[in-house]
Amino acid sequence: MKGMAGLGLAALAAGRAHAAGEQTLSGEPPTHGPVQLTSERVLGQSAIPVYRYRVVKVHPHDTSSYTEGFVLEGGTIYEGTGLYGRSRLIEWELATGRVLRERALGPNVFGEGVTVMGERIYQLTYLDNHAYVYDRRTFERIGAFRYTEQGWGMTHDGTHLITSNGSSSIVFRDPATFERVRTIFISDAVAPVGFLNELEYADGKLYANVWQSHFIAIIDPADGKMLGWIDLSGLNPDPAKLVYPYVLNGIAFDKATGHLLVTGKCWPHVWEIALELR
Repeated sequence: MKGMAGLGLAALAAGRAHAAGEQTLSGEPPTHGPVQLTSERVLGQSAIPVYRYRVVKVHPHDTSSYTEGFVLEGGTIYEGTGLYGRSRLIEWELATGRVLRERALGPNVFGEGVTVMGERIYQLTYLDNHAYVYDRRTFERIGAFRYTEQGWGMTHDGTHLITSNGSSSIVFRDPATFERVRTIFISDAVAPVGFLNELEYADGKLYANVWQSHFIAIIDPADGKMLGWIDLSGLNPDPAKLVYPYVLNGIAFDKATGHLLVTGKCWPHVWEIALELR
């Protein structure tokens, strides 16, 4: 669930159920809906490699930040946060957690995925149907695009913006117009992999948090083929307190080290991890 502020649980659940439904955008959509992602579904198969993690370093993270978008660029973190009345775009130092710049969204806007492409920052919204564009140097809003589905995660491959909407579809968009260019649909051997959320593109691969799980999907962006799973079980530092909706969400890539950076909604740390095949 994206958050509970400003919406009832029933309304949010209905929104999630709607988001999980497949949208025929282009290509060949799945023939049936997603099946809940469980540890047994991921770990009980051998067709798709499963990676575990090794913590290399731990960085601070603001526990008031309900993480929706997360990217490392130019040595700093650009983070988009959610919840009504608390949604922000923030730039902060990874090593210290010190906030360099921030911009609040309107009180009736729920912020979502963020990516930095050249001198522009793009930010999705959950139900507002707007993608905002900012000047990276000034943090001033310089434009906005409209879209018709829910906004969840966003990244880019150097040519296209890449977005998720909570289903098993990933949409590639023209950064100048936000128009759809193509769509891929993600499935494993069981069913479509739904609830794809925060995204990161790195080294020719697409990484996607699966909402409300401790798994990250590794996807071939050319055709949607599943290349692997990352099992982040055990990472939650306080499982008794950090329960739904304070779930794992947030993936960034450090080009200097080749490591991933992962965090969660209102979690106290960012973990720099190296992957190891199980």
